[in-house]
Amino acid sequence: MWWGARAPCVRAYASMRTLVHMGYALLAGAIASEVAATTAMKYSEGFSRLWPSLVTVLGYVIAFVLLAQCLKTVQVGTAYAIWAGAGTAVIAAIGMVFLGEALSFTKVAGILLIIGGVVVLNLGGAH
Repeated sequence: MWWGARAPCVRAYASMRTLVHMGYALLAGAIASEVAATTAMKYSEGFSRLWPSLVTVLGYVIAFVLLAQCLKTVQVGTAYAIWAGAGTAVIAAIGMVFLGEALSFTKVAGILLIIGGVVVLNLGGAH
């Protein structure tokens, strides 16, 4: 049974894939937490309002804890590119859609360039 000797390797590979998927789930949580914190910062009015200020601080703490956990299984370049790029793009979209910021060709082009940069970085072997 030649496959019997390889079974532990197959199980280890499947386990590692699960860990990597969990790393990306943690990364998604870090992005969501950072976006929530940044949005709350807008409403904190320079940290002069208690509840939005607490949401901001707690959101950033959670974001960094989740990002740190993510880095156990996802390479730092990949994780940071996705975290920074997705967070920036989502915050820019929230600003335009919900906070009344002006929609311009330049902003849309910038968001598309950020997304494109993250894609190119990942295709170029950052992971």
